[in-house]
Amino acid sequence: MLNVNRRGTGRPLLLIHGLGGSWRSWDTVLPGLAASREVIAIDLPGHGATPAEPDSGTFDGLVRSVDDFLGEEDLVGVPVVGSSMGARLVLELARRGRVGASVALDPGGFWEAWERNYFYSTLAVSIRLLRRLKPSLPTLSRHVTTRTLLLAQLSAKPWALSADVVANELRSFAETDTFDALLRDLARGPRQEGPAAKASGPATIGWGGRDRLCPPRQAERARAAFPHAHFHWFKHSGHFPMWDQPREAVELILART
Repeated sequence: MLNVNRRGTGRPLLLIHGLGGSWRSWDTVLPGLAASREVIAIDLPGHGATPAEPDSGTFDGLVRSVDDFLGEEDLVGVPVVGSSMGARLVLELARRGRVGASVALDPGGFWEAWERNYFYSTLAVSIRLLRRLKPSLPTLSRHVTTRTLLLAQLSAKPWALSADVVANELRSFAETDTFDALLRDLARGPRQEGPAAKASGPATIGWGGRDRLCPPRQAERARAAFPHAHFHWFKHSGHFPMWDQPREAVELILART
């Protein structure tokens, strides 16, 4: 059973976080979304308060778990939003015809050749550092210089982020036991396939123009795989538009779902 945080009223909207995150990854946009929707923010298996399952160290295992959750909770066809690995998961569910309208923010899975090594090696080094720094993360997150250094790859303006948001996310990265296995699986696995199934609702792909983890050139591959998807550039955002441009992210999500 997945840990779920529910808030707000209205039509349901499922939120799926990225690698190493939790439902708290959406803190910057939750109030804006919950003002008009019933938001269902989950912790993926092996993340947050959801225990890992035997296959939770693989992308396919996470897809299976979320697909099972949709069936168990009578949420097949629900509008869904994902970030990073969660965005790729959203696209895969759309390809299978299991969700309604979907918004994928900076999805992984569209790297080629050396980009795979870059993705793997930079995150592998980062997670080892975070685990060593874990006792000091709350303090480091309060200082502009250190949170800028720690999140330079993920945010276009980490100095502007809330210390609490940064501390929660970095601690979640450090505490995710399946992080290493998932990182290997994502880096070595096949590219994400498309397109969205006819049974799914309209798909939207959003991409940060200053994404340093999944560079903007990968967006063209995503557009080729999902040619009927609406595309939106977050010009001043890094890998997480809900952090760097939260108001624009809320407006896009509500408009497209």
